Amino acid sequence: MLSLALGIGTQNTTGDWLEVYYPAPLHTPNAAVADAARKALDAPAGTTATSFLPEHCAALASALRDAGDSAQAELAESLAASQRPLVAMFIEEDAAPQSVPEVYLKLHLLSHRMVRPHGIDLTGMFGLLKNVAWTSEGAIDIEELPARRLKARLEGRTLSVDCVDKFPKMTDYVVPTGIRVADTSRVRLGAYLGEGTTVMHEGFCNFNAGTEGPGMIEGRIAAGVFVGKGSDLGGGCSTMGTLSGGGNIVIKVGEGCLIGANAGIGIPLGDRCTVEAGLYITAGTKVMVFDNKGQEVETVAARELASQDDLLLRRNSVTGRVECLTNKSAIALNDALHAHN
Repeated sequence: MLSLALGIGTQNTTGDWLEVYYPAPLHTPNAAVADAARKALDAPAGTTATSFLPEHCAALASALRDAGDSAQAELAESLAASQRPLVAMFIEEDAAPQSVPEVYLKLHLLSHRMVRPHGIDLTGMFGLLKNVAWTSEGAIDIEELPARRLKARLEGRTLSVDCVDKFPKMTDYVVPTGIRVADTSRVRLGAYLGEGTTVMHEGFCNFNAGTEGPGMIEGRIAAGVFVGKGSDLGGGCSTMGTLSGGGNIVIKVGEGCLIGANAGIGIPLGDRCTVEAGLYITAGTKVMVFDNKGQEVETVAARELASQDDLLLRRNSVTGRVECLTNKSAIALNDALHAHN
């Protein structure tokens, strides 16, 4: 794996990186482009973050243009006007990240749809990222927030703190084509939103997770969960991610599925599955399975139904028993609802 990006970042007063914005990252670029950038910036071989100054941008742009990448050359030229720290991030192989600039490049690659969830190594990233105050004046170190807030007040400004988190919202860095996001604070950088995806006001998408699109997301897509094309997540529903009890099981939602309002899953679903509104299925849930003739077959743990197609999971309103029937009618999405851009 070879990835390369030129970025503008934010550091605290001790020089620690808080965040990095990469306007135009490259994934598997021409090796000549990466070699030209390394040589122009005197960057060492391997995976490395190399800081550079605005006065280096002219030489970098010339080297990139000679290597045949005019778009990156133009970006390098524009960075000469930066008043923020500049960094070039080179990733030679996909291994656990070692720095904040590397984490941010990997999150950008996901949100730019250059890699899919689980397609890149993010091991140990939480230990590298600081909790940051995301404010109207950008990222601020938590320990430096009181002084910055006072300074703003003294200058007649109000410093607004939107959230305190390790992750910023995706749309401050990347807005993929063909999507709708009703509340941008509910989609983190590192989310992968496929073309035709709508995330409504109560929808949420974590990092290293997302949708193939098209799809309607009114529920929660937890870290590590990928939703197949043509699937809908109803209002208030939830998917169990690997960070919230899913263990090593990768939870996914297949194509043409429907998870009803306030329902949830702790097992992966195959294609054309429906989970009744209000029903939360975990791996250990006891489920009565019916055959195609409507006859009871056996009671199994829900984990035994994982990734199977054409299932209808419901709770019997009389007995309270969880039941599984074959769902032969695929979910037909509302074409008007899923028409985008």
